[in-house]
Amino acid sequence: MSMVDDIRQRLSAALAPTELDVLDEGYKHAGHANEGKGHFHVRIVSAAFVGQLPLKRHRMVYAALDGLMDQGIHALSIDAQAPNP
Repeated sequence: MSMVDDIRQRLSAALAPTELDVLDEGYKHAGHANEGKGHFHVRIVSAAFVGQLPLKRHRMVYAALDGLMDQGIHALSIDAQAPNP
């Protein structure tokens, strides 16, 4: 399973998103330190984020990805939104 698939599976299981995009942006960081660990961007929309501040939303994403941050993810940018009413 690819890292993108693993991220997608974990976020889907934990947060039941209505929208989820996971992009591998490692190509933007070729030659940087920590090469071999991935750089990813996640855009996620989930009802679990309703009423949550952005910091709490990010913590929820990190919790869902527990373990991957130490094993395969070097950098993660997050766009976490609640659905529009």
